[in-house]
Amino acid sequence: MRDYVFHLLFTWYPYVCITVFLLGSLVRFDREPYTWRAGSSQILRRRQLAWGSNLFHFGILFLLFGHAVGLLTPTSIYTRLMTVEQKQLVAVAAGGVAGIVCFIGLTMLLHRRLFDVRIRRTSSAMDITILAILWVQLCLGLATLPFSIAHKDGSVMLILSYWAQGIVTLNPVDTKTLQGLDWPYLTHLVLGMTIFLVFPFSRLVHIWSAPVWYLGRRGYQIVRTRRLPAE
Repeated sequence: MRDYVFHLLFTWYPYVCITVFLLGSLVRFDREPYTWRAGSSQILRRRQLAWGSNLFHFGILFLLFGHAVGLLTPTSIYTRLMTVEQKQLVAVAAGGVAGIVCFIGLTMLLHRRLFDVRIRRTSSAMDITILAILWVQLCLGLATLPFSIAHKDGSVMLILSYWAQGIVTLNPVDTKTLQGLDWPYLTHLVLGMTIFLVFPFSRLVHIWSAPVWYLGRRGYQIVRTRRLPAE
């Protein structure tokens, strides 16, 4: 039973999430173009937004880039520059700092979304849900740090990278190799894949259109609504 669950979660579930992520985003862009945005609540309350948003975006972009490079770079490439143990140390240090920065920013945004009455009334259930999921995911990521420090030889990092590379290259590894991992890693993986699953149905779709001039953007947002023609 355990083997079956691991096979389902770490062999088939990733492909389900990737398929929904890509096709769902395409369908939403085609059918609901006016929802392809992250609705701004700045007009309702600016306090906490600037600090929370910038800290969150700085942290999450660094984490996304770090995870992609760390998991998908073949061992034969980065070992020309550093050992597996050194890479593990860099990942823990850099990821820990970025995770804390992102956590502070996201906590500010979630607090603002939950406890400001006007903002909560104008927020959809998915707006709050996706922020809560991201918050839990960050907590799980930070919870893996003590375990990563305990595995200084980088063995866990290698297991995770081989699994991720196998999924991307359509050559999944035997999921029995994941069964020895501590629970924060496994939960972090499953919730991370779930974020890709719900991505097309949330405000996260604006990531596809993220402008490179984000940090220098104007202090306002143009929002268009879809109106039915007058009869």
